[in-house]
Order: sequence, then structure tokens, then C-alpha cells
Amino acid sequence: MNLNQILRLPRMISLNLLTFLLILSTASCMPSVNSMQQIQNGSRVPTFALLDQNGKLFDIASVLGKKNLVIYFYPKDDSPGCTKEACSFRDQYEVFRQADAEIIGISSDDVDSHKRFAEKYHLTYTLLSDKEGKIRELFGVPSSLFGLLPGRVTYVVNKEGIVVHTFDSQFESEMHIEESIAALKTIGKQH
Repeated sequence: MNLNQILRLPRMISLNLLTFLLILSTASCMPSVNSMQQIQNGSRVPTFALLDQNGKLFDIASVLGKKNLVIYFYPKDDSPGCTKEACSFRDQYEVFRQADAEIIGISSDDVDSHKRFAEKYHLTYTLLSDKEGKIRELFGVPSSLFGLLPGRVTYVVNKEGIVVHTFDSQFESEMHIEESIAALKTIGKQH
């Protein structure tokens, strides 16, 4: 490398960085396939089956038509925000039970991770392993932070299998519980 090439390096690096940031910002503004197919209020909840924290197959059809559902997608077991969210659902479990609602948490963590997470924090509800992200994709759960983090979205589903409320917030993990309870109270008033 000669002196001229060395002197041009900072300019090349800054141009490459600028190009990268431009591509990144453009990509984050474009709708993804997931966001175009996202499950919304009024959508019928898709059917699916995944392994729970005990390694047993959980089929959503087993609770559809019998219970209201709170299905929440979260990024990672044992991370600070996800732990706070999971424990808040646990702490309000009785409120959800009184609303005849089943809580279902879904992330890409494996069954063993879910089992450790549930045992460590005494989680009494279902955690499902979506290792390949197929159910996250089926629901159209968007990623956040330029696609670096799996999204955190909660769906409240009535007994007829219709999504009546969605809440999408990566950083307000405890608001997912408050939003779910409010939506379940609305369902209760309708019946």
C-alpha cells in the first residue's frame, strides 16, 4: 500500500459507512413481508402447534373456543425486559384466570431454555418454543431496532378465535400486561 492509498482510506471508510447507513435507513422504512401479513384486530388467530416448556406438543386448537387467549411474542428468555414481562404476567395470573384467559408466551428459545426460565421465575403458564420462527412469521410479528431484535407483540384473542387487541412495544414490556387486562375487561363487558 502506498502513501496515496493510505491517505484515501479515511475517505473510503467514511463513504462506505455513509452508504451502509443510507441502505440501513432505507430498508427500515420499507415494509417487510411480515408487516404486510401482520395479524391485526379482527383477524382470525391462525392455528399452530409447538412444543411447550415441558416438551409436550401444545396445539392452539385445544383452547380455541374454550378460553380467551393472551399470546405474547418476546425476544429472549432471561433477558431483562423479557423477565420483567414474564414475571408481570405471572404476578397478574389470577386476574387473567378470572377473565377466563390462557396466557401463552412464544420465543425462539428452545424447550430446555423455556423450562429453566419457567422454573427460575415460577412461571405458571405456557411457554412455546418457536425455534425456526415460523409462528412469529405466521403472525407477522415485526422485528425492531433495524431488524436486530425479534419483536415484542401481544395479541388478545376472544373465545371465537378473533384477535380483539394487539400491542406492539419493544421497550414497554410491562405495558403488555396492562393492555391485555384492559382488552379482556372489554371482552367481559360485551358478554
